[in-house]
Amino acid sequence: MALTDFPILSMLRERMQWHQERQRVLAENVANSDTPNYRARDLAPPDFSHQLRVASLALERTNSGHIAAAGGGGSPFLDDKGGRFEIRPRGNSVTHEDEMMKVAGNQMDYEAVTSLYTHSLQLIKLAIGKG
Repeated sequence: MALTDFPILSMLRERMQWHQERQRVLAENVANSDTPNYRARDLAPPDFSHQLRVASLALERTNSGHIAAAGGGGSPFLDDKGGRFEIRPRGNSVTHEDEMMKVAGNQMDYEAVTSLYTHSLQLIKLAIGKG
């Protein structure tokens, strides 16, 4: 099994690519902030629910005193499709403050994912004796 075939590493790599693409979309929003009738865009977050179900192990109660696993499945997060963008008289929906907050949050999330990816690789190398 190649090192890159681990599900957690492929999910982290996909998340990093998503953050890079989102940065491009947010930069386009800022660049077009004065363009008439331009609508701000954003990317929907990647859905890893299938990969997590496949990769995770089922919890088993070996003792009646153990707490039962919480069911429910699905994500507690909903897509924001409310369309709460402020529209200017020229029809532009870009707000600099909102876009810059998204850019800063995206950058922090990207740095967190890259840190997780790096530490995961280091742990795997340590486990196989090459760390």
